[in-house]
Amino acid sequence: MVENLDEGVLGEIHNALSNELLNRIRSGEATPTDLNVARQMLKDNNITVTPALGNPLLNIAEELPYDDSTESHAKIISQPKEGTPSTYSAGI
Repeated sequence: MVENLDEGVLGEIHNALSNELLNRIRSGEATPTDLNVARQMLKDNNITVTPALGNPLLNIAEELPYDDSTESHAKIISQPKEGTPSTYSAGI
């Protein structure tokens, strides 16, 4: 049945789902399930961001309870407004 759908129809479904999820998130009505669907949709479509100083994503990374003494680290590189990169790391 899927092979009968053309790219235009699939694009409409993708756009409708994206818009619905965005509306729920913006209105504050998004459930944990909605947020997970949005997260997975971004992941499935290879959508990523590089957090900048003051970005909520960077704030989350800084609050993660990792021990900095471990050898394995995930680095988050942010671009301050002045144009000088800053590196933050959280142990994983």
